[in-house]
Amino acid sequence: MAFEPPRRLVRALGETAPAGDDWLEKLPETARDAVALCGATVERVQVPGGRSSLVLLVRRADGAPAVLKLAPRRARPESERAALAHWGGLGAVQLLGEDMPEGVLLLERLHPDVSVRSLPESKALLEAAGTLRRLWVEPPEGHSFETVAERTGRQASAMRAGAVADPGVAALVDAALVARAELLAAPPEQRLLHGTFRQSKVLAGDRMPWLAVGPDPVVGEAAFDLARLVRDRVEDLIAQPSGASTTRRRVKRLAESLEVDQERLRGWTLFRAVESGVRAHRVGRERDAELLLEFAGWL
Repeated sequence: MAFEPPRRLVRALGETAPAGDDWLEKLPETARDAVALCGATVERVQVPGGRSSLVLLVRRADGAPAVLKLAPRRARPESERAALAHWGGLGAVQLLGEDMPEGVLLLERLHPDVSVRSLPESKALLEAAGTLRRLWVEPPEGHSFETVAERTGRQASAMRAGAVADPGVAALVDAALVARAELLAAPPEQRLLHGTFRQSKVLAGDRMPWLAVGPDPVVGEAAFDLARLVRDRVEDLIAQPSGASTTRRRVKRLAESLEVDQERLRGWTLFRAVESGVRAHRVGRERDAELLLEFAGWL
């Protein structure tokens, strides 16, 4: 079978690929080797798939359904492997193979075309938040996961550069960086976080109704993880005449339901929205940048 990477993946990796990166070029060979190693039969490539990995729906040698996920090193697949192993299937997809090569994950098969996002908005938020709560556990001793301070430090540097290049976003960038500094001064807890959680990262399963997939794990406070969920369906929020008030109610509702400080959630939501907006502008996704920065202005 030819392993043609989905256009979405090619486009997204092209935005971030360092000079000389040949992961996409080698992907067909890598995929064939991974399939052979676990004795699997490929059913299909998941399309449109994600923005950082190739997902193959396969059957193992015993006929059991599974997923093969292949990701470049810059997507931190080994960090994902470690997080999934630590969660042990509680709230997240189950890691299967223990002896897969670097950048290749063998995972429990969920229902890849059915995410929480398919539910009505209020129900989707409730189910997503309940799934997220199960992931917030103590990180393993001696872990090597990136911390919120480290990740947002790298992001802050790029945001400052973006503000210099586009003075129109300088005020929002300044507000986001001030919020970050205040939040990092006294974090309330240190938990293992999903890192990139949103409704589309929660898929229907057989073992449990809903399970999280695709973490980019990080260690820090719960409000950081919840912040990305606040802006889910941002295009719908922007289209509403009451989008700003709906957003503020969403912050309050999610903070109360997951026992997170409301102001800390607002602060991390601001930082993450501005960071995403500046990054979208940098790679030429102007519509996304416009939506995200307008959303950030409501906070």
